[in-house]
Amino acid sequence: MSDTGAEKYTVRFIRAEEWPAVKELRLASLQDPMAHLAFLETYEQASSRPDSFWQERAAGGAEGALGVRQIIAERADGVWVGSVTVLIEEAGSTDWAGMAVERLQGHLVGVYMRPEERGRGLTERLFEAAVEWAWSRDVERVRLIVHEENPRAQAFYRKVGFVPSGRTVPVAGHGGQSELEFVLDRPLDR
Repeated sequence: MSDTGAEKYTVRFIRAEEWPAVKELRLASLQDPMAHLAFLETYEQASSRPDSFWQERAAGGAEGALGVRQIIAERADGVWVGSVTVLIEEAGSTDWAGMAVERLQGHLVGVYMRPEERGRGLTERLFEAAVEWAWSRDVERVRLIVHEENPRAQAFYRKVGFVPSGRTVPVAGHGGQSELEFVLDRPLDR
């Protein structure tokens, strides 16, 4: 097995005071060529938000938060190179798309890895940490939503164990386009 260098990076939860790095990585993600398919906001929307928004966002997903955690991959020089956020969705609630949440579940959102860092195993490490944290919250499954026209992301999600549930979510304002739900059920031994 070749050395991918993934061990030279730290995968960890963010801290509230790191909001400038949260903002920088999010803005970088929104400039990715696939951002229009992967994220629900644009660079223009995000870059116009005040610092107070980013401070609240970081505090809400930082170490110690119960319902949301943002996990990052950090290079040895302190640069954040990738991220995933886990939302805990309560049974009986409604998700972001207005659909009923049927069970306690984790929802992975905001998946991003800087292009120059892809292929090193870092996204897999982010997913392992995210899923492990979700299991620690006693969720029954973890899910994510991926655009139907994003085969690269779909292939990665399958590689790390997620499977299509058959549920689709229409993309608001994009006439007939859909997103697909992928799920990972909690192992029986957990």
